[in-house]
Amino acid sequence: MAFERTLSIIKPDATARDQTGAINAVIEAAGLRIIAQKRVRWRAREAEAFYAVHKQRPFYQDLVKFMTSGPIVLQVLEGENAIQRYRDVMGATDPGKAAEGSIRQRFGETIERNSVHGSDSAANATAEIALVFRPEEIVG
Repeated sequence: MAFERTLSIIKPDATARDQTGAINAVIEAAGLRIIAQKRVRWRAREAEAFYAVHKQRPFYQDLVKFMTSGPIVLQVLEGENAIQRYRDVMGATDPGKAAEGSIRQRFGETIERNSVHGSDSAANATAEIALVFRPEEIVG
């Protein structure tokens, strides 16, 4: 088993409904440690930079608009196989197809408003964490 770090974002739909604490409880119950966390409101340029990989996709502008519509919570999670473990805890992108008890099944509203983001690979976790956290902010 690999000891890893991954990025988590609690999205505007969840923060608007005050679900941060409940989502954090699910994360911690899964054996992941939250070693960095901050609540921010992205401007368009920050959301565009984060989601640049999707720039040519038809949903890109809607995604940027959504991710700038309210506060988000950025987190670094740490633990054994943290990337896959968090992806399992998040559940499928579509809350209607997500496993019972997963974050998206419990808190997601639609495929677009699915409450959380998590890195999908070690390379992306490293890049995403570096994009939104300074090293001194990660204190776990």
